[in-house]
Amino acid sequence: MAGISVSLEGANIQLSFQKDDQATAVVMDARAARALVRAVGQLLTAIDEPADPEIPEDLSDEDIAMLDVTSSAIEVGTDEQGQAVVALQAGALPPFQLRLTDEEARHVATSLSEILNAPRDVRASHGGH
Repeated sequence: MAGISVSLEGANIQLSFQKDDQATAVVMDARAARALVRAVGQLLTAIDEPADPEIPEDLSDEDIAMLDVTSSAIEVGTDEQGQAVVALQAGALPPFQLRLTDEEARHVATSLSEILNAPRDVRASHGGH
């Protein structure tokens, strides 16, 4: 089972991914998160499929390996089958790509948008979950 979680990590946004027993997370600043939201939004418009209301389960902090985004840009596109793909580099890892289902892409875009639209003091008081 795959899942995605979006939360605050101080003044940054943490995007966590889990597939089976493997989990990882990336932390990005507001500028990178806005670029990701715009790109995922464009993909969802291109796909033009109805939203799936199911939301993945949250991950515990101990299940997540925390890495900061080290890419100069986060690239979003589609693979050969039209599925959303996010490409970035985090920490000392080599660049990698994350393939997202439509549901996962919608969840990421919605969650990042909600976080970015919240006042900073509200963000700080709700960080870490």
